Amino acid sequence: MNLTDRHYINALADAVLAATPAGLESTLHVAAEDSTFLRFNHAKVRQATQVSQAYATLTLSHNARCAESTVSLTGDVKGDTARLLATQTELQQDLPSLPQDPHLLRPDKVVDTCRDEPGTLPSASEVIEAVTTSAQGLDLVGLLASGPLVRAYADSRGQRNWHRVDTFSFDWCLYHSTDKAVKAVHAGQHWSRDAWASQLAQGAAQVPLLGLPAKTLPPGRYRAYFAPSAVSDLLGTLAWGGFSQKEQAVGTSPLMRLLRGEAALQVSVQLAEDTGRSIAPAFTPEGFTGPAAVPLIVNGHHAHSLCSPRSAREFGLPTNGALASENPQALSLAAGTLPEAEVLKALGTGLYISNLHYLNYSDRPHCRVTGMTRFACFWVEQGELVAPLQVMRFDDDLLDLLGPRLIALTERAELHQDTSTYGQRQLGSITTPGILVDGFELTL
Repeated sequence: MNLTDRHYINALADAVLAATPAGLESTLHVAAEDSTFLRFNHAKVRQATQVSQAYATLTLSHNARCAESTVSLTGDVKGDTARLLATQTELQQDLPSLPQDPHLLRPDKVVDTCRDEPGTLPSASEVIEAVTTSAQGLDLVGLLASGPLVRAYADSRGQRNWHRVDTFSFDWCLYHSTDKAVKAVHAGQHWSRDAWASQLAQGAAQVPLLGLPAKTLPPGRYRAYFAPSAVSDLLGTLAWGGFSQKEQAVGTSPLMRLLRGEAALQVSVQLAEDTGRSIAPAFTPEGFTGPAAVPLIVNGHHAHSLCSPRSAREFGLPTNGALASENPQALSLAAGTLPEAEVLKALGTGLYISNLHYLNYSDRPHCRVTGMTRFACFWVEQGELVAPLQVMRFDDDLLDLLGPRLIALTERAELHQDTSTYGQRQLGSITTPGILVDGFELTL
């Protein structure tokens, strides 16, 4: 049976949860996918793979004790049910010997949700034909991952949550030579060959520029434009504990200066956990649901944090559907007013930064982030790309970049889907416009 089939997963849940031992509570969370993978090099297919997999995590709890185990599913209802029931028996035996967890919290209300969203996904042959035709003569390297993703939750109280979305991501680059390339990601729920071909043409136009002598800049501060992909890299770093209720409560969040009122962002900065307009599920693996959106930064000031069930219990606060990690899964920065066609003109002379890598905190309490420029970063003079930028390291205050040194945000925000496939495909994303800043600090 198809591992992403709702009837199959419901049949497992009904059989296993009905057998919950008296006096105990049990939950079942399933993560499943049916994915096509295509790997390209020199614009030719080098690997084609189909992966169908599903994992069920069964928990058994009583008062402040909880035991869980994850089982790989096969698609055979009878066999999978038997293995889950055997696992449930093992958990029941282990439960009394486990220590009590003072921060364990379970949902106290039954909230059912359902999202079943078909997309327009490309067949393998469609993508292969698009690449071999449109990228002819280019050294295109990339990985396509496409197919339905499922998250499902059920518990012995009767709650049922279903999430199935069709989605794809095509993570690709055009290689020039040595470490020089143009990189991009085309992702979403509806494949458009024309949209991808347009993106490819924009990248191909930058490839010849990479053959020009690279410009090496002395350390210092420069006017800079960050394309949405680079802003996504910065926000992804900020998401490492920045919006976590736990990190904020104990004072280790990189946003502490913002919380204390010692720093403020531009009033145009509006950041939210926008689950309702993303591909992320509306429920957590523990069965908690939250609002469609949680405002994190409003008009440049801190508004709310992401509060997981454990933090809710520890600090006496309501949970708002946050994951256990309290990292955002649908971070969204609102767009501004700068037309994309006027970005280079508005930049004038400075840096055009398409991509960053090796990001980390150099001074976490002060929200200083370090990293390096990478693919297709250029030096711009009088609104024209004139030379590729030599790889440079930066070290700067992210609160300043989004605060007093922020000049403008572009008028269109782009979806940047998590392309990680380690273990399984992901449903996280960051939606962001590009930003124009003054005084971006290069260190070497």
